[in-house]
Amino acid sequence: MNKKIMIAGLILSLACSCTTSKKDAAAGTDSSNPLLTEFTAPFGVPPFDKILMEHYKPAMLQGLEEGEADIRAIVDQTAAPDFENTIVALDQSGKLLTRTMGIFYAQNSANTNDEMEALSREMSPLMSQYRDNITMNPRLFARVKAVYDKREELGLDKEKAKLLEETYKLFVRGGANLSSEDQTKLRDLNRQLSLLQLTFGQNMLKETNAFQLIIDNADDLSGLSEGQIANAAEAALDAELGEGKWLFTLHNPSVMPFLQNSDKRELREKIFKGYIMRGNNNNEQDNKDIVKQLVTLRLEKAKLLGYRDYASFILDERMAKNANNVYALLDKLWEPALRVTAQELADIDAEIKKAGGSFKAEGWDWRYYAEKARKARFDMDESLVRPYMKLENVRDGAFYVANRLYGITFTQLNDIPIPHPEAQAFDCKDEDGTHLGVLYMDFFPRESKRGGAWCGGYRSQTYKDGKRVAPVVTIVCNFTPPSAGEPALLSLDEAETLFHEFGHALHGLFGDVHYEGVSDVPRDFVELPSQIMEHWVLQPEVLKVYAKHYQTGEVMPAELVEKLDKSAKYGQGFATTEYLAASYLDMDYHILNEIPDNKEKNNLDVLAFESSTLGKRNLPSQIPPRYRSTYFNHTMGGGYTAGYYSYIWSEVLDADGFEAFKETGDIFNREVAAKFRKYVLTPGGIDDAMDMYKNFRGKEPGTDPLLKNRGLK
Repeated sequence: MNKKIMIAGLILSLACSCTTSKKDAAAGTDSSNPLLTEFTAPFGVPPFDKILMEHYKPAMLQGLEEGEADIRAIVDQTAAPDFENTIVALDQSGKLLTRTMGIFYAQNSANTNDEMEALSREMSPLMSQYRDNITMNPRLFARVKAVYDKREELGLDKEKAKLLEETYKLFVRGGANLSSEDQTKLRDLNRQLSLLQLTFGQNMLKETNAFQLIIDNADDLSGLSEGQIANAAEAALDAELGEGKWLFTLHNPSVMPFLQNSDKRELREKIFKGYIMRGNNNNEQDNKDIVKQLVTLRLEKAKLLGYRDYASFILDERMAKNANNVYALLDKLWEPALRVTAQELADIDAEIKKAGGSFKAEGWDWRYYAEKARKARFDMDESLVRPYMKLENVRDGAFYVANRLYGITFTQLNDIPIPHPEAQAFDCKDEDGTHLGVLYMDFFPRESKRGGAWCGGYRSQTYKDGKRVAPVVTIVCNFTPPSAGEPALLSLDEAETLFHEFGHALHGLFGDVHYEGVSDVPRDFVELPSQIMEHWVLQPEVLKVYAKHYQTGEVMPAELVEKLDKSAKYGQGFATTEYLAASYLDMDYHILNEIPDNKEKNNLDVLAFESSTLGKRNLPSQIPPRYRSTYFNHTMGGGYTAGYYSYIWSEVLDADGFEAFKETGDIFNREVAAKFRKYVLTPGGIDDAMDMYKNFRGKEPGTDPLLKNRGLK
């Protein structure tokens, strides 16, 4: 976690309203607390085997005290402000807090419990106050501004100049120029927003875990594969439901294959509605009012800081720059996506009639009949792919691609603390044998893990005493687990996800910046390193290496590879449309410059707003947005707020970028890979994002490769 995220984003994951005593803070001095001592495990990774729940809070409190002392030392010094004693000192402040919260956040996402959730809520006001006390400290800002105002005279190199610029902007965007009265308002808004964002995510996890589809009649398993059935039986036993029962949940490895394969339409309807109604069940975990409050408070914050709407506040720091540019891209893709979707719906209707049905297709029918249409059109059965997608082989396939491109290697570590018993650890070495970093991988779903897949870190890359401090990176997924003595066999989508997150990991492992404040890239650029990796998944040269039958070792037959290639674009109408719908929804919420205000203070009807946003764009009724408002954690939980478009924005870059390899006739061209590493993966956010891309590619990207890749042109 870099310093910019640490200061500006602490409140994204924590929240509540309580106080902490000096006695609690004093407990942090206990030398038996592993979070308060130097990490002595190999490579300096966190001592996960020694960290207990009781250690977090004292370390957080001591981290707050030390961070505040660091700030006092900066503002109380008598020396005139300069780059080193103010900007660098600020970048290096709060080390213990940064380290502790980095570990806590990562664990809270991947292996949470009631105590962790309670602690995150308890500590939030202190974290929010800490952040605001920095950005709204007038003496500190005066020193930062004094250095910034004479920036042209300092002769700073590019990295130092960027750090100075980003530090100054952080203060301005954090309210440093506001009146004391408005700063008080901003502090309150930040506190409320942090609580609401945290609560939204916690509610979503509880709603996901609460739903169970229990089957006790074997006939109701019709259409499901042996692996799905075995996994469901194991899930039932784990849930103590007993023998002869099968449990299906709303976790993606369970719900999505069920929707795609189950012959029982009424059961597909039940699990589909359970999925799309998360956070919208009028219970204690209902998120509608939270969405309403988040949208309202974000707008209030944006206006307080001088912006027309919250999207303008966010996009000011992005490649897109403004909402018009975002909508221009989304609109360019929307109509082609709708046309392809209409063709896919016609195929689905034909399959329904072929099966003797006379009903109109609904949301719970799409994946099921689309899969049948795929089989009919391409003679392609996705279940034939899984035996060739053994998890360990796919993982090693990603390692192979990285080795061919960059010469790096990954060696499994068995004598190192790991964040969860299911996690794996790897030592990443550069081509010359230099240690680049540690990579953790944690693949399977559990109730303590939030849904989806992501790449994070337990330590960001930086420098100490002139030497590079290697990062500790983690990939966390929710893949189909192994069943009944069989290995974990992935779907093609899961294999692509592994390569995707591995691309993020490479971005973290290759980072080489001296200051944490310049380690970030814009949100709509950050998906470039991950999404470009997906292009290698189905390359024949790569499939020959990793796509081997888990029982026979046979390489995936050329005939199946050809079918995969031909069918790869089928279904892109659905995939593109559901994604764009969520992107529109996110943007539409955050371009509001006023909230409906009738008799009630806040009369925003979340469901009506969602319906209007999707309806006016003629989204087919069978396709919900990838995330509906009440479980859209990307935007409502923070992180991708007014930024969910970033995936498609980055896809323009990655589709065009992969052409650079193809144009040479060698998808492993080391010269092109070296340029990508140098200009995209290594420099953090030192350069402007578009300049970084042009330095690599030699030109700005075009959209044609994206349209062709998605079969929309």
